[in-house]
Amino acid sequence: MKLQPDKSDVQTLTAHGPGWVAVNNEKIENSVVVGSRGERFAWDCARFEHLGDTHFARLAELGAELVIFGSGARIRFPQPAWLQPLMARRTGVETMDTAAACRTYNILAGEGRHVVAALLIESPGDGQ
Repeated sequence: MKLQPDKSDVQTLTAHGPGWVAVNNEKIENSVVVGSRGERFAWDCARFEHLGDTHFARLAELGAELVIFGSGARIRFPQPAWLQPLMARRTGVETMDTAAACRTYNILAGEGRHVVAALLIESPGDGQ
């Protein structure tokens, strides 16, 4: 699905599909973290089952006001223990499927909020 954001000076999630997202029109086929203040790095997890507390601890270090966790093709919630570093920093966390996370990130980033999208990108054949 192609997304059409309003004019924005922040990184934008411009499209998504099974097994990929596009950041500023660059197709990415692995899990990624994208932030409204220019943060962008590969998120070392290929499947939901590979996630753990260290993945979310790294997100806490970014100091965002909100982390949007895109859990793949369907919504799956992280274990509460994984979120402790974020809660300790009073960082909000919202969980949704990756498509919804892309749309929500664009809206909040466009409003000037310091938001980070942690997007789980699984290969289409990974049992999504």
